[in-house]
Formats: sequence, structure tokens, C-alpha cells
Amino acid sequence: MAGVRVVVLTREQPASGANQALWSSTIAFTVCFAVWTIFSIIGLGVKEELGLSETEFGLLVGTPILTGSLTRVFLGVWADQFGGRRVFAGVMVLAAIATFLTSYADTYAELLTAALGVGIAGGAFSVGVTYVSKFYPKNEQGLALGIFGAGNVGSAVTKFLAPFVMVAMGWQAVAQVWAAALIVTAVLFLLLTKEDPEQLERASSGRKAASMSTQLAILKNVQVWRFALYYFFVFGAFVALALWLPRYLMGVYGLDVKTAGMLAAFYSVPASLFRIYGGKLSDRYGARSVLYVTFGISVLTTFMLSYPPTTYIIEGIRGPITFRTEMSLAPFLVTIFVLGFFMSLGKAAVFKHIPVYYPNHVGAVGGLVGMIGGLGGFVLPLAFGALLDLTGVWTSSFVLLFVLVSVALTWMHFAVRQMEHSAAGRGEQAQVPELPEMRSFGEPGIKAPPRIAGPIEDWRPEDADFWRKRGRAVARRNLWISTYCLMLSFAVWMVWSVVVARLPAIGFDFTTDQLFWLAALPGLSGATLRIFYAFLVPVFGGRLWTTLSTASLLIPAFGIGYAVQNPETPYLLFLVLALLCGLGGGNFASSMANISFFFPKSEKGNALALNAGLGNLGVSLMQFMVPVVITMGLFGALGGQAQVASDGTQFWMQNAGFVWIPLIMAGAIAAWFGMNDILSAKSSFADQAAIFGRIHTWLMCWLYTGTFGTFIGMSAGFPLLAKLVFPEVNALKYAFIGPLLGALSRAATGWISDRYGGARVSFWVFSVQIVAILGMIWFLDARSFPGFFAMVLLLFLASGVGNASTFQMVPGIMRIEVDRTEPALPEAQRRAQAERESAAVIGFTSAIAAYGAFYIPKAYGSSIELTGTANAALWGFLLFYVSCAALTRFAYSGPRGLLREAERKRAVQSPTTVPA
Repeated sequence: MAGVRVVVLTREQPASGANQALWSSTIAFTVCFAVWTIFSIIGLGVKEELGLSETEFGLLVGTPILTGSLTRVFLGVWADQFGGRRVFAGVMVLAAIATFLTSYADTYAELLTAALGVGIAGGAFSVGVTYVSKFYPKNEQGLALGIFGAGNVGSAVTKFLAPFVMVAMGWQAVAQVWAAALIVTAVLFLLLTKEDPEQLERASSGRKAASMSTQLAILKNVQVWRFALYYFFVFGAFVALALWLPRYLMGVYGLDVKTAGMLAAFYSVPASLFRIYGGKLSDRYGARSVLYVTFGISVLTTFMLSYPPTTYIIEGIRGPITFRTEMSLAPFLVTIFVLGFFMSLGKAAVFKHIPVYYPNHVGAVGGLVGMIGGLGGFVLPLAFGALLDLTGVWTSSFVLLFVLVSVALTWMHFAVRQMEHSAAGRGEQAQVPELPEMRSFGEPGIKAPPRIAGPIEDWRPEDADFWRKRGRAVARRNLWISTYCLMLSFAVWMVWSVVVARLPAIGFDFTTDQLFWLAALPGLSGATLRIFYAFLVPVFGGRLWTTLSTASLLIPAFGIGYAVQNPETPYLLFLVLALLCGLGGGNFASSMANISFFFPKSEKGNALALNAGLGNLGVSLMQFMVPVVITMGLFGALGGQAQVASDGTQFWMQNAGFVWIPLIMAGAIAAWFGMNDILSAKSSFADQAAIFGRIHTWLMCWLYTGTFGTFIGMSAGFPLLAKLVFPEVNALKYAFIGPLLGALSRAATGWISDRYGGARVSFWVFSVQIVAILGMIWFLDARSFPGFFAMVLLLFLASGVGNASTFQMVPGIMRIEVDRTEPALPEAQRRAQAERESAAVIGFTSAIAAYGAFYIPKAYGSSIELTGTANAALWGFLLFYVSCAALTRFAYSGPRGLLREAERKRAVQSPTTVPA
């Protein structure tokens, strides 16, 4: 067609024979890795035969790792020079000869010499990376190298099969069989593969390969060495644990060699196979995101694994209180599985970038990085043995790993931040590479690709075209992930309200006042943390802070799961765990602050209502799930033994904490990989400090405490209150209904306040709450649970409506106040200041009102402790609601009220209703 230009988009394709080369190389590397780690199994037989010390055993196991690491640089360069196919085959033949000769070694010195030769098999990694990468275009190299790297599973092959061969035929037979397998693999590899495209091109053109000195010149860049340190942990620690775990399992848990080998494979398999998935994640989200998650989860898991079995003795008023903490075999295997999974992601993330930034020096750079990682596999087992000899504590090996990964995470974070700050000073925030090590130090002409995931510099939600084409999808993704994480936060925050009601039945001898303290303390800590959390999003970024704050919920979840299993657990430890549950309560302030920046004004109210309203459903979700999951062995042997109640009923109270762990981990991962930071989302405390000098800030704190304080306080206090005042009724199975009703009424009734005015609705809300409290007192005296529960539901319903109506008042109040106190400012500035102060008031009042989660349960407990009934607390609440109704009437909705004329004239524009 004339005048029409047709553009055909083509996509780079892999070279001919790429898939055959990839899968043949992967199988060959699997066999090489099985041979490379052979001493982790046969070393156990040698240790027993020769009577080696732990340090000698560690040196023997680590020696092949040393050779394999040191040879990787030169083997990688030779693969570039002479072709990976022939070098790969040569490595397998030489390693097979050394492995076979190992079976004839009789002394420790001979075994060390043989182990040096066996280690050549580990050098196959850099050869394979060089060979495979030359068949694939850049956009597919991450996945291809991830598949090749999955050959690490050879370690699991050795752990699984070698113990059976060793028990049946001796450790010498293992060496001979593995050597034969390597020779067969070398022959098949040569038959099934061909030379890489670059080698074929050089052969046809007569061009010589670069010299060794030219290839190694790239290693002068310090950044290459710094980058290699990441691999020291993700790969070096993997190899070290693969070698050390059989010995660890035999020493700590008394397992035989066959069982220990198979269970060690339980760690090695995911740490190898999921490397493929790590390559895909790195292609999609970037290496920085993957490494942050890898290091973060590794810090948590190594800390848990490093804690040794400990017996505590506390001098109580009635004598010593003794309890013991120890990680049994099942939790250990789960934790080590999680560690292996995330290390596999990290390994792929590191090698994703080498062929991208150094396409002409893959052998040298990949060899160096692999060498540093491999040296970790040599140094760390040796250090594990030395630490065990020195301290006599098995978990000292994980202490070393905890320190190592903590340093790596801290160093990487500060290096990334320094790089971003430098880029911000040049106005190039969007052009920063994935990692500081890649900053302008690749080969000439290689451009650093920008971050795929991370901060958003250009964010214009008020631009209709931008919002329609890009903004809405990003904002909604952030909203739904935030809502999910906030729901988990509310669930963990309020979990004590169900747990404490069951503690006396399973043997915990706590007084009524002590139980109410446990139910109340999460409200105290959560409300206090809200004040600080609101200011942390601009410091850390919404994405990082959502990830960290969600992951922090693992601490109380794990703690509850372990503490409730032993009736001798001290009350002090329960108090600490109750305070830690408040981490969930604090998340509300940061979640709302973060989400508010993503949406335009026309959609902000609905977005915040969804975030907060659906997040509040976590309370009813928890009160529905926990009574169900504690009646079954949900996690089998992994979850621990059941507790037997006084009536013979079995409970698994630990499930009240453990059930949230996989959900929390999923939320933290989703937040890191799915959320964004908006660079313009900045505010300071000074900008918002003006609200503390306005009387209406404190009046709204009082009113919002009457609505949200009631909702969250009754959510925390009702289960235990009902259990104590109506012991004949299983009130726990109904406890979720009240919070569910309150959360839904909050999200569904905002239009009422929009239509009739927030102040008028709030007045009638407090009036209904007064009636509900009177009804609760009446039916409590009449000993009628149905009537009492109906009044509780009415109180929840009214509080939900009031949550929306009180916050609907805030923007109108602030606009009137700013107009009154700042008449000299232009209209636009007064409106902007009113919006800032409205947001600040909403955040501050939500923090103050959250103390209801403390004072309502505590008031119930004190009332029952002092008078024997809850009536005194209820009369106190009645007086409080009367004061709220009177304050609303006289200050806002009455004849002289601040909002009377505005609401009567319907002059207030459609406000933002923000449930809390």
C-alpha cells in the first residue's frame, strides 16, 4: 500500500543446537556436582575409620571445594579461548580419574591429595556458564543459566544415593561408581553437543581467541570482586550446608547416615531446582529485588537456626520457674528448606547480569564470581568444624551464617542507597542500574538497563491520560497487596483476644486480671506504634516498609506458636509476645499513608475505604479461623503435640500463631515484588505539627475514640468477657460476627454521612451506642446471652457507621479552621494546607483511638477483679458515650456548632471518608 510503512519486529532467537547444548550441559553439571560433593558422605565413613577430629573432617570435606573454586577462573578463560565443549569434557575425564584413585587412598594425607583432584569437577560450572550463554540472546540468558545452575541438585543425588551404596559396599565403592558415571557422561556429552557459535565463527574466519592476559584484564575492576561477594553467601553457604548437614543431623538429632543423607537432600533439592525460578524472577523484577528478599529471609531463618537449645530458670515468688526452648527436627527441616529456596533465587539473581554486562568476558568474570562462591564452600565447612570444636555448640555454624548474611544485607542496602542518592543529585533516578557493582563498569558500549522494579519518579494520578494508560493498574496492584498485608496485620494484632480465652483450659494458671492484661497490651503497643509508623514511609519508602512491617509479624506468630505449648512458660514471656502483637496495629498508619499517594482525589476516598475497611476484616477472619484451626492437627508432626484440656478435649493452640506464618511470608514477598515507591511522596513532621495547636484535633481524638476505640476494644475484649460472664456458652464461635458487622458497615455507610452530614450522623451514632450499653447491662443482669450478644452487635454496627461519619467531619473542620486562622493566604494555599492538616489529623486520631484496644479489655478485667462483674466498666463506657454525644451536639451539629450551617446548606463538597 502506498504511503504505508510496515515495520516487522523481530526477536533474537537462540542459536542452532541451543536446547541440546543446554540440557546436555545441565545433566553433565549435575553429575560433576555430585562428584564434587562426594566427600560429604564418604567423609563420614573415613572419619569413623581414621578417627578424625571435627576440624580434620571439615578440611577433608572442604578440600575439593577449594580446588573447584580456584580452577574456575582459568577454566572459564580456557572455555572462551578453546571452546566450552572440549574443555567441559576434559574436566569430566580428569575428575573421574582422581575420583577413582580416591578409593585406593589409605592415609589422611593421601585422601587430601586425592580430594584436590576430585575438586576439578567443581570447575565445570564456569565452563558451562561460558558455553551455554553463547547459544542464547540476552533476553533469555537469565532463564537458560538458571536451568544450567539447577545442576546443583547433584549434591542431593549424592546425599540420597551415596549412603545406600556406602552401607552396602563401603565408601570406596561410592568413589568408583561415581567415577564411572562421570566417564559415561563425558562420552555422551561429546556425542550430543556441538561447538558454540562463537567458536565456530572463529574457526571459519581464522580469528584467534583473546589471550589469557586480555581475558583477565577485566578483573582489575574492584566492582567485579565486590559483586562476587554476594555469591560467597548464596552459593558458598549453600555448598557448605550441603556438605555439613549430614554430620549436623547425626550429631544433633542422632540420625543414622542413610536418614541424615536423605534429609540433607531435602535441603539441597529446592536450593538447586528453584534456581530456575530465580532466573525468571530476575528477568522480570530485577536482581536487586530478588537479592533483598533472599538476604532478608536468610537473616530471619539463620537467626532462628542459630538459637541453641536453652533452659531458662526464673526466680518467681513461688519458687524457680523453668522452661526450655529447642527446635525439634520437623521445624528445623522446614526452616532449612525455606533457607535453601531463597538461596536458590539469589544464586540466579547474581549470574543473571554477568553475560549482560560482560558478554565478551563471561569466562573470566563468571569464573571469578564462581571462585569466590566456591571458596565459601571451602572456608565455611572448615569454620563450622572449628567453631564446633571451640564452642561445643552445634548451632554455632548458623551463628556464623547469620553474621555473614547480616553484613551482606547491610552493606548492599547502604551501597544501593548511596548510588540512588548520587543519581538523584544528577536527576537520573530512573536510570540507575540494578546493583552498584554494575554502575559504569561493564565492557565498553554496554549500557546498564534501568531498574525494572523500584521507585517511580514520574507519577501524575491527576493527569487523566496518564491515569488511564498506566497509573490505575499500578495503583490498584499496590492497593490490593496493601489491603492483604493490612488484613494480616489486624489478624495478628487481635489474635490474643481468642488465645487468652483458652489458656486456663490447657493448664495456664493465670488470674482474670492477668488474662485481661494479655488481651489489652497489643492495643497499647499497637496504638503507640501507629504514631511513629505514620512517619516511616517517607524514610524507608512504602514498598520496603510494607515488606518489613509485614515480615515483622512473623516474630509474634512464631512466638505464640511455641509459647502456648508449655504451661510452664512464664507470664513475662506472654506479656512480651502480647506487646509484639502490637506490631500489627502499627501497620495501619503506614499503610494508609502509603496508599493515599497512589490515587487521584476523585478515587482516593474509595481506595482508602477499601484499604482500611477490608483490612479491618482481619479481626473477624482471625476470630473465625483461630477457633477452628486450634481443634485440629493442621500441620501434623511439624506443628507439635496437642494440649489436653481439663475436660479431655484436645487443642492445638500453637496453630493460633503458626496458621499465619505462610500467609505472612506470602504477603511480605508480594509486597516486595509487587509494590512501588513514589519518589514524590515526601512529608515532614514540621509540615504537620500545626495540628497539635488546634483544639479540634483533640476533640476529634475524643470522638473517634468513641467509634473506632469501641470497635477495636470490643474486638479485643468481647471473647474473654463472654467466656467469663457466660461460661456455659461457647461464645468464641460467634466472636467474629461483631467485627465483621463493624467492618462492613464502615465501608458501606459512608454515603449516609455524605448525604446528611458527618456531625449529625455521629450524634445519632453515640445515641445508639448509649442504648446498646444500657441493653448490655440489662441483659447481663438478666443472664441472657442472646440479648447481651444482640446489644454487642448493635454496638459494633453503630461504631462502624461512626468510623466513617467522624472522619467525614475532619476535612470540613480543617477547611473552616484554616480559613479562620490564615485569612491572608491565597485560596489555593489555604486549601492545600487544609488537606495536609486533614491527613495529619486523620493519622493522629487513628493512633489515639487505637488505645481503645487497651483500655476496654483492661476496664473489663479491672471491673471483674474489683467487683466480680463487668457492670462497673459498662457504666463507665455509658458515661463516655454521653460525653461524646454532648460534645458532638454542642461543638459541631447543634445550633452553635461549627458544621451546622455547612451541613444544612450542603456546602461541604464530597469529602474523603477514611475508615480506620
